[in-house]
Amino acid sequence: MNIHLQKSILAKQSAIQITGSKSESNRLLLLQALFPNLQLENVSNSDDSKVMQKALTSLENVIDIHHAGTAMRFLTAYFSIQNNREVILTGSSRMQERPIAILVEALTQLGVEISYEEEVGYPPIKIKGKQITKNKVTLKANVSSQYISALLLIAPKLENGLELTLDGEITSIPYINMTLALLNEIGVETSFKNNVITVKPKASIQANKGLIESDWSSASYYYSIIAMSPVGTQTTLASYKENSLQGDASLAEIYKQFGVETTFKDNKITLQKSADINAQTVISLDLKNSPDIAQTIAVTCFGLGIACDLKGLHTLKIKETDRLVALKTEIEKLGGAVSITDKTLELQVANSINKDIKIATYQDHRMAMAFAPLALKTSIIIEEADVVSKSYPTFWKDLKAIGFKFSE
Repeated sequence: MNIHLQKSILAKQSAIQITGSKSESNRLLLLQALFPNLQLENVSNSDDSKVMQKALTSLENVIDIHHAGTAMRFLTAYFSIQNNREVILTGSSRMQERPIAILVEALTQLGVEISYEEEVGYPPIKIKGKQITKNKVTLKANVSSQYISALLLIAPKLENGLELTLDGEITSIPYINMTLALLNEIGVETSFKNNVITVKPKASIQANKGLIESDWSSASYYYSIIAMSPVGTQTTLASYKENSLQGDASLAEIYKQFGVETTFKDNKITLQKSADINAQTVISLDLKNSPDIAQTIAVTCFGLGIACDLKGLHTLKIKETDRLVALKTEIEKLGGAVSITDKTLELQVANSINKDIKIATYQDHRMAMAFAPLALKTSIIIEEADVVSKSYPTFWKDLKAIGFKFSE
């Protein structure tokens, strides 16, 4: 399905309820599988979380997680501790190009038996679950936080807990802290000192109810929309916490540079355009702790005709697509000029935007959603627009509700 967005004007005031955080949901779903008396509210309705729920309750020997990268990492760890169960974990063709060796090697250090069904280092993998007694493992500190979180999530169910040493400079700390905070909330004892994370074993937890905060990554598209709107435009999003566990909550601070103010009240945030941005502004950011908002920020800068210099993007090459190459390709189709390395993106000032350009989404939900706000500046076509269901199934419906005009 392609969507043709006409040049649109946003409603002066609007309100949206955004689904629960995919990051929190997938962590808590795994913890619920380990501790069944954990009850959850506001679980994400994303494809990724639905895949996670289905896999955790499946009795099949082959489990296909499609495009869900988080599910691949978390389930690799989960099935490793399902004693006497043998599972083949596979996914889409793109998923079979995304590396899993770092996590497999860590689990192997703990004594798990995992083998590769096809190419070494990549899914599909065969996991023979067992009871784990070893409790010490070392990982490179600059790897995807999902590898680290996968190990931390199963740690309470390891006979002797886990002592995880991170070698080097740690990236994506907010996502590690999110995992540890969720463990703490259900009564698991943890510590994170220097580069060593310790998780104590826990056989069972007291009945517990977890309210999942709405997704800050999904909120990023509304920050972009408000940034490209006239001064005074505002939208209210539910349900959000001021003391969020999500790394992408840094949006509230980052988008001040775009003239967008964030107000917290009654578990909601109101975004308001308070000032226009100076055309000479250059947005310089290190996004190593929140790489998922890089696409949104780059497109916002392009739409506003300002330059940006983004770094800390090394994990973007192993996402649903190589997001750095994809951003460069699509922004340049629209008339922009972008230079990239394996971990940086530099956007030059663009004085105009080509209209009715077809934006390829590369089976990447964030490409579709990051480029949609440009409809406030020009008409644009988003190819394979239904890919948004991976994280935010009601995205197009919600855009229509706040004033966007489009046809399928």
